[in-house]
Amino acid sequence: MDPNYVPQLRQLLEATIAPDTNVIKAATTQLNTQFYKNPQCIPALYEIAATTDNQSIRQLAAVELRKRISSGDGRQWKKNPQQLREQIKSSLLERLTQEQSAIVRHALSRAVAAIADIELTVNPPQWPTLLPGLYQAAASPTQTHRETAIYVLFSILDTVAESFETQLQSLFKVFSVSLVDPESSEVRVTTLRALAKVAEYIEAGDKHDVKAFQELIVPMLKVLEQAIKDGDDEGVKHGYDAFETLLIIEAPLVSKHVAELVQFFLGVAGNKEVDDEMRCGALNVLSWVVRYKKSKVQALGLAKPIVEGLLPIGCEDDPEDVDEDSPSRLAFRTLDNLAQALPPQQVFPVLTQQLQVYMGGDARMRKSALMAFGVSVEGCSEYIRPHVDQLWPVIEGGLQDGEVIVRKAACIALGCLCEWLAEECATRHSVIVPILFNLIVDPSTQKNACTCLDSYLEILGDDIVNYLTLLMERLLVLLETGSIAVKITVTGAIGSAAHAAKEKFVPYFDQTIKRLVPFLQLQASDEESDLRGVATDTIGTIADAVGADVFRPYFEGLMKAAFEALTMDNSRLRESSFIFFGVMAQVFEGEFSQYLPQCVPALIASCQQDESADEFLNDGEGGSSNPSALAEAFTTGVSSKDGEDLGDDEEDETDLAALEQMFSKVNSAVAIEKEVAADTIGELFSATKSAFMPYVEETVKVLVELLDHYYEGIRKSAVGALFAFIKTMYDLSEPAEWQPGAHVRIPFHEHVKKIVEMVLPPIFEAWKTEDDKSVVILMCAELADTMNKCGPALVEGHLDEVATFAIEILEKKSLCQQDPDGDDENVGVDADSSEYESALVSNAADVFGAMASVLGPDFAQAFGQVLPLIAKYTEPKRTQSERSMAIGSLGEVIVGLKGGVTTFTQPLLQIISRGLVDEEADVRSNAAFAAGVLIENSETDLSSNYQPLLTALQPFFSPAEHSAPAVYNARDNAAGAVARMVTKNPNALPLDQVISVLVSVLPLRFDPLENRAVYGALFATFRNSPQVLMPHIDHLLQAFHYVLLDPSHADDTTDETKAELRALIDHLKSQVPDKVAAAGF
Repeated sequence: MDPNYVPQLRQLLEATIAPDTNVIKAATTQLNTQFYKNPQCIPALYEIAATTDNQSIRQLAAVELRKRISSGDGRQWKKNPQQLREQIKSSLLERLTQEQSAIVRHALSRAVAAIADIELTVNPPQWPTLLPGLYQAAASPTQTHRETAIYVLFSILDTVAESFETQLQSLFKVFSVSLVDPESSEVRVTTLRALAKVAEYIEAGDKHDVKAFQELIVPMLKVLEQAIKDGDDEGVKHGYDAFETLLIIEAPLVSKHVAELVQFFLGVAGNKEVDDEMRCGALNVLSWVVRYKKSKVQALGLAKPIVEGLLPIGCEDDPEDVDEDSPSRLAFRTLDNLAQALPPQQVFPVLTQQLQVYMGGDARMRKSALMAFGVSVEGCSEYIRPHVDQLWPVIEGGLQDGEVIVRKAACIALGCLCEWLAEECATRHSVIVPILFNLIVDPSTQKNACTCLDSYLEILGDDIVNYLTLLMERLLVLLETGSIAVKITVTGAIGSAAHAAKEKFVPYFDQTIKRLVPFLQLQASDEESDLRGVATDTIGTIADAVGADVFRPYFEGLMKAAFEALTMDNSRLRESSFIFFGVMAQVFEGEFSQYLPQCVPALIASCQQDESADEFLNDGEGGSSNPSALAEAFTTGVSSKDGEDLGDDEEDETDLAALEQMFSKVNSAVAIEKEVAADTIGELFSATKSAFMPYVEETVKVLVELLDHYYEGIRKSAVGALFAFIKTMYDLSEPAEWQPGAHVRIPFHEHVKKIVEMVLPPIFEAWKTEDDKSVVILMCAELADTMNKCGPALVEGHLDEVATFAIEILEKKSLCQQDPDGDDENVGVDADSSEYESALVSNAADVFGAMASVLGPDFAQAFGQVLPLIAKYTEPKRTQSERSMAIGSLGEVIVGLKGGVTTFTQPLLQIISRGLVDEEADVRSNAAFAAGVLIENSETDLSSNYQPLLTALQPFFSPAEHSAPAVYNARDNAAGAVARMVTKNPNALPLDQVISVLVSVLPLRFDPLENRAVYGALFATFRNSPQVLMPHIDHLLQAFHYVLLDPSHADDTTDETKAELRALIDHLKSQVPDKVAAAGF
């Protein structure tokens, strides 16, 4: 080696940490071109790392040594002579025992791991003495030797990709001792980290290894507990990362200790003497326990202690910055996760008990109670729905509380309720709207109240007319006088008002649009850009409300402003522009086609944006480019970050804080932009139809590529847009009406067939590996909807595949339903389901309803396999939502099967009869519908069952005053069932009594779909036994007026029924002309 080589290399390394950027750049270039391409750089770097006095240079040399050894699969390392390599290996281990700086020791340990990755992964291994030597050093009486040995072992486990199965027993033996090292916290924490790496090598079926690891869980918790007591920030973060790893891997390593984990992390989170960042980290781990070990949490009944432990944390104050995490905010996020993961009957009754206690406490307790109520609604909405009346005083009282923090919390809670219990909230407008009007003019609650009002107006519908004038007066004043933050929320509220008012917003259009248009020029700050984005969204909503003619004068200018926003480096503004394009296309349809050449390339470019992490990762080595791994990293709440000096001992590990930073940007910006772009592509084709044809093939390819994106929101948008493409292409083909049957009688147009061939196979392929319930729910819903629209040709050649997907869900065997602990003997197979799980099963059942619809009687053979699967969800032990779903889906299947249902008449009748006396109105309502369609379609004579059915249905016709909507819905469905009996066999009924009851419920106000059956029975009776109906003629004529002459009910029945009604009225004019005239005909 040139004697000047090492000194020159040392000088260049020193130059790379100089304060002069130009010097650094020149030195880096020279290193890369003249030194690092030469294999001699490896021994030279080692010499510098071992001998230089300057610690920073030693550490930098050690880091570069590791990189050069690893680069090109070890090519440069292998080019050095064998004897030299052996010298370096021996000297490296010796040097590690002498190096005084922990930072440098760690960097050298990484170099050892890099060599091990090359030499331990060949057969036979070329460094056989390494691991035994490390095991021996780990037992050394010298603390630094133990610290070094354990860190080298950790580094090797973190680096070497080959399997470590043969070493597991030795590692367990070493780590079980080092985990309780009496002197060194570094040894204990590094062991904790190393065990998380060991966990990745353990297979779920390796019972011995699983048991050995499980015995270390409690000692691992002790290590983390001590690190928290010592205030060791980095150690605690490493500990949290380790336990998060254990929670997500398939082997059930923590399953026996879930209760201990919950108790530990809940205890840390609730301890105010612990640093807030550590408390937040503990809550993140607790959320992971709930998410990944939900079966165990459920089986052990841990919801109660978790809820009771989180609410006191929720009493604490939050920082001013809404984006800053705090224990209180993380506590509510954890509660939200708990409510979504577990059955609502495990979560909400506990929460209800706590609400009673906390609403009677001080202001902070009341705030916590309201926030907890709000965040739990998403996962418990169906469970809460029947109890809203009892719970409503909590919201109403909170909105009028004397303390500001309580009123703000009540606004947030009401906003949550609006999203998940819209109908129940909207009916209380006469009380809620005046309260919100007062809160939006109070500066202390203005922002929260405007946000809440925005949510409330969105669900208000026609009732908004009572408040529109006063509402717009107040909102427009705030739009003039409020801060930018207030203007943002007010602008959103105006959009919701327009959405609810629809064409009734026209009188307010001019004064509103003139105030909003100037916002589309803002860009001076992030806050101004946010206002610009919200204003763009709101203007789109207003356009949709007032229609093309009113909005047309602004169309061209605002499209120009939306295109300008695309040129700015702001994902939020691009997202708003894309939404605006979608709305404009729907409003202007063909007129929008002129903008497609500009819109479509922008949308495609957005969908194809690079989301590389390179700019955030150090050098790409040691990190992961796997999307699922990166997505997993994104959900990690607490992670390691760089130290202050260049010599961070984690320099060459994946920087999890940087990953978190990257994903917060990607997920909130680029990914959501892509999600919106994919949605908009589907909307543009639906709106512009044939004008979009030149872009179909390219955009389909782009959307298909998004089906395996790591972010589930993008996957859902891609699925929705692709199914929209099929439906739009089907409409464009001007098809003849499809006919049910396994044999396709009406084939698709070639364009439709081509797009189906492009879309369905990749969606089905994605379905097989989809692990997110919400995506599979959408796949089921879109598939069922598209089948019902397009008929049997859609699934020609795919019937078995579709049936398999849906059956797997009903059997709880689909990938998205898998839980590593689901087979545990303590976790019941028939355990209650979360509401997301129930929604998944419901949508799978809808797929069978669609199959019955498109196959007709040909579905009978498959239904024999499906009926027992759906029937088990009707059993009394199942939840109300499951029973309702199952019987409702059976009704839909019966409608599709038609005469093909005959074979299954008796088992269906048994299920339906049980449903008719169910304690829940929703179940009874669906059972009444199913009873009617079974009578209508079965070829079995069910006359002998009429009397018991009538007895069961009789209470349906006398609902108590102010009953829940489901009770009135059940009455309408009961009317449909009785009407079908009348049509099928009137002689088997006491016709006078039955007709009297049937007429008494007209007009049907809750389920107008039953009008076809009810009026069909009346027409048949008029033809065959008119004398039975004439005593009720006055009431009947009023019902006819309701259906035929009231424009608000124009869609309540079919054109065919209306035509027959008009014919009947013409006939009655000759029988009772005065009565017909008095009714308005």
